[in-house]
Amino acid sequence: MGCRRRRGAVVVQVTVIVPTYNERDSVAELVARTSAALDGRDAEILFVDDSSDDTALEVERVAVDAPLPVRVIHREDNTGGLGGAVVVGLRAAASDVCVVMDGDLQHPPELLPALLARHDEGGADVVAASRYVGGGDTRGLGTAVRFGVSRAATWLTKAMFPIRLARSTDPMTGFFLVDRSRLDIDSLKPQGFKILLEILARNDLRIAEVPMEFGERRHGTSKASLRQGATFVAHLARLRFGKMSLFALIGVIGAVANLGIMWLLVETGVPYVWAAIIGAEVTIIGNFLLQERFVFADMTTDARRIGVRFVTSFAFNNVEAAVRIPVMALMVETWHISSVLATGLSLIVAFFARFLFHSLVVYAPTRRKGEEPAVDTAALRVIKAIDAEAMRPGEL
Repeated sequence: MGCRRRRGAVVVQVTVIVPTYNERDSVAELVARTSAALDGRDAEILFVDDSSDDTALEVERVAVDAPLPVRVIHREDNTGGLGGAVVVGLRAAASDVCVVMDGDLQHPPELLPALLARHDEGGADVVAASRYVGGGDTRGLGTAVRFGVSRAATWLTKAMFPIRLARSTDPMTGFFLVDRSRLDIDSLKPQGFKILLEILARNDLRIAEVPMEFGERRHGTSKASLRQGATFVAHLARLRFGKMSLFALIGVIGAVANLGIMWLLVETGVPYVWAAIIGAEVTIIGNFLLQERFVFADMTTDARRIGVRFVTSFAFNNVEAAVRIPVMALMVETWHISSVLATGLSLIVAFFARFLFHSLVVYAPTRRKGEEPAVDTAALRVIKAIDAEAMRPGEL
């Protein structure tokens, strides 16, 4: 089943790492359900506890009669948050085959055999529990606001790492199996909750997925907050700000050129709407050429032909312009602001839509001959016209 490592006289084939923060009420049930799911396997459960309550003491109490070996590491400094706790667990695990899951029972322990079975098949360094493959479910996320924020976060994440996350439908999940021997643990510098994103972004790994029904929380409260959201955005920027910054720089150059062309044309008597259309067409072509050379050059080998990329990019940008320019005109007529200012504001909003579309669609990797069909990725769902089930949120 995987690497076997000895700790004393105990042979451990899999270590289940459970980072906890004030999860005392879930410990006994989690150990019981995990033990039942792993019945017949040489396994251990390793809690890495950052709690301010007596969760660690509860783990020690439950461990006495547990069917499986149960250990707990209590941290005082909480460095790196939940992600930091997982790294501590990866270092201390008795097996190279490690499964990470939350301690609040929203991740069903009954899915452990499926994760292990998929790993046993071979061809995967990471097996993630995903809501987006057949049978997956997101009801445990709760409110529509959380659903929407999570959805936007997943889109942005996949757009910033379109190659390494191309085969991942749920890079934000906290329930996954990883082969520790394939990791450079010293390179991991997690901040906050999204440890799988950290692992996938910093390591070249093969990923597989199994469907998961994300459960509802029964004990405690969610750790998601505005502060955690800010931490996630900042960490995402640190992981890979380069691509987006180059895209933004080219966008700024294009915006300045757009405004300059528009200003010159308006000064020569061209109506501002026509001036905006001409400026948009010139900068759309210029931006594409610059993006090909400086932003997405590392993705062109696996993407579609340059002609297809250009047509797709050109069509999207014209649709975006067809929407943006009437909005700009409405701003001019109703807010009575200058046409140049209105165009500038609309271009800022358009930047994010353009970046997402180009990363997820224009430069999406194509399937090689003989390769198994990809799972239903965000890119494919965007191409298929944004229906109601096009993209569910990541786990926040």
